[in-house]
Amino acid sequence: MTDRILLRAGHVLSMDPDIGDLPQGDVLIEDGRITAVEREISADAEVLDMTGRIVIPGFVDTHRHTWEASIRNVAPDATLDDYFVDILDTFAPLYTPEDVYAANLAGSLECLNAGITTLVDWSHINNTPEHPDAAIQGLTESGIRAQYAYGSANTSLADYWFESKIAIPGDDVRRIRSSYFSSADGLLTMALATRGPGFCLNDVVTAEWGLARELDIPITVHVAMGRLAGRFGMVKQLHDLGLLGADTTYVHCCYFSDEEWQMVADSGGTVSIAPQVEVQMGHGWPPVMKAIEFGLRPSLSIDVVTTVPGDMFTQIRAAFGAERARVNADCWKANLPVPDTMLTARQMLGIATRNGAHVAGLEDRTGSLTPGKRADVVAIDATALNVAPVHDAAAAVTLSADVSNVDTVIVDGVIHKRDGRLVADVDRARRLVQESRERLLAAKEAKSAA
Repeated sequence: MTDRILLRAGHVLSMDPDIGDLPQGDVLIEDGRITAVEREISADAEVLDMTGRIVIPGFVDTHRHTWEASIRNVAPDATLDDYFVDILDTFAPLYTPEDVYAANLAGSLECLNAGITTLVDWSHINNTPEHPDAAIQGLTESGIRAQYAYGSANTSLADYWFESKIAIPGDDVRRIRSSYFSSADGLLTMALATRGPGFCLNDVVTAEWGLARELDIPITVHVAMGRLAGRFGMVKQLHDLGLLGADTTYVHCCYFSDEEWQMVADSGGTVSIAPQVEVQMGHGWPPVMKAIEFGLRPSLSIDVVTTVPGDMFTQIRAAFGAERARVNADCWKANLPVPDTMLTARQMLGIATRNGAHVAGLEDRTGSLTPGKRADVVAIDATALNVAPVHDAAAAVTLSADVSNVDTVIVDGVIHKRDGRLVADVDRARRLVQESRERLLAAKEAKSAA
């Protein structure tokens, strides 16, 4: 029997240029797939009244260390340099598989609550073989669409982040690939989260890139951020090693030279930018417009909830404000008019949805409300006082709405948030992540006392 959901009479922002916007439109979902987006649809289906709602594709977060949900806000004033010591050298070695499971479950539900339907889980917490299994279990139970990016262990800052000689264990990556990701059609897909040149010796870099390509999984790597990676010329080094390719996502990219931007563009690589982290922690200016100037389609990501909020509305506004501030200041200083290429509110919505799906390698199944794609749909309550009255629906989403306005969230045709409330055991997830917090703080205290 066909399972049908009809989203009726919403203001539909499809993000599909062939469909456009429907100020009053319907979206029909059948067996988890979008089958029609039209002004009016008649169907035998469960009807969700979208009157007063703005209907959009789900947001896509292309880089989040979800395991850090247990230590939310533990480093509110941290710089990037602080983060390496306070998080990777202090808390990360203490994480058990149970901590990873609790954080991934709670962190994924946090995403769903905020309208993020697709997540790239940059999981550099694989201290034992049980850690990745726990991370994947948390993602699976939440019901989110996710790319699980298998990363290194983090048991020693010196061993893993300063000219590391330790490669990600190939046998365990192969085990995870065969155990959980034998098909590329499921809600969960796989990537390799690598540290890259500057952080690792060249033979480690070459081995990890080779492993990913042997297993036919994409690669995601932090590059050109702050005083640490900014000085390495990482893309140039990857180019010299013959490793650049369309399968690689470059995260941050704040200190690329023009030569490196061109290398990424020529290779078909993709870009993930974490604007709030970058301006707050000292990575550099979020290079959204720079990526666009080189023909790339930048995406947005949250990065670390140890220090910044975990929602996409924050990232949209951080990128929008930072880029326009930078351009305005340069133009004022040079006494020139601002260019026509200034970022727009509507552009930001496309960056947070369709571009994100592109960067995650999932644009064939999500990122826009297009018949044939999987049904990852979010409805924003536009009757709330912080959103109404609506003059420009895209601006209402990107510049006015917040997590409290996320009314409905659907992933792969399954309703995960209805009438503003998650359809999940939130109390259990909260209890698990609070227990993890207490366990980690106790372990940290014991380590300090030893």
